[in-house]
Amino acid sequence: MAKKILESCKRFIKENYKFFIVLILILAIFQIQLPYKIYTPGGMVNLSERISVEGGYTSEGELGMAYVSMVKGSIPFLLLSYIIPDWDIVPDSEITYDNQSFEETIKADQIATQQSIDSAIISAYKEAGKPVTVESENVNITYIESEADTDLELFDKVLQIDGREIKSTDELREIINSHQEGDTLSIKVLRGDEQKECYAKIYQSESGLKIGIAITVTYNYEEDPTASIKMKQSESGPSGGLMMSLAIYDALTEEDITKGKKIIGTGTIDVDGNVGEISGVKYKLIGAVHEKAEVFLVPKGNYEEAKQVKEEKGYDIELISVSTLKEAIEALAKI
Repeated sequence: MAKKILESCKRFIKENYKFFIVLILILAIFQIQLPYKIYTPGGMVNLSERISVEGGYTSEGELGMAYVSMVKGSIPFLLLSYIIPDWDIVPDSEITYDNQSFEETIKADQIATQQSIDSAIISAYKEAGKPVTVESENVNITYIESEADTDLELFDKVLQIDGREIKSTDELREIINSHQEGDTLSIKVLRGDEQKECYAKIYQSESGLKIGIAITVTYNYEEDPTASIKMKQSESGPSGGLMMSLAIYDALTEEDITKGKKIIGTGTIDVDGNVGEISGVKYKLIGAVHEKAEVFLVPKGNYEEAKQVKEEKGYDIELISVSTLKEAIEALAKI
């Protein structure tokens, strides 16, 4: 019996070998990854499904966080990008840093997402006049330049620099600028569960003195009532901060700031409610229109680009430019 089955399989393969060769070639073509990614119009994350505030209010409308979709650079998708409008090829070098892998970039983006969540909660509670106390900061190293002379490692947590605790990029820059080129800073870090004494030498760049690292600060805080934001691992980056802070504010306050409308937007946020620029506003606006949003909130620095896309495509959507959380709330009150 086994011999007959084997003979039957051999005969089937022999009669259909051309099909199998073509199938293997097609699968191989899809598996080959070239050093590119493809940006495509995204969509929205409905924040009412992700945000929970103890005893919070609900809204008739929707507050959505815009996102960009990205496709890996396999040959078929790269060919499709020449046919499908608004599919744009981007070299990996423009997405990742020169000496940082794609996986490390994703991890750095996930830390930036946590910073965004922390900042959204803290800024929303401040704006709503609700109790929130920042107890401590986590200063995470999320980038190290190739020319940096240091024994620091990615994702170290900075405890002290020259015996001084720092809480922001501005404080790091202040310490560096108080020294001269060639000086060496003593840096105490937490690497895993172990404290390490590290160093970094100051060097001159086109933008001034630096030690060749970037930091992302996350926060430990207490708020009342308690709030939580759930994000998927694939949803990384800081650009959802503005909309998360608006959604939390909306849940904390009795007035429905949506007024029954579908509002999508983008922009970073800091603990003081300042809104920062983002990348990919074109794809986010297109995605918002596809989601039938009535209003699109955009950082002031991205407004002109968004306006140009809206006019070129003839979109019927209200664009609102904001530079702070307070401005966004006031603008929504007028729609």
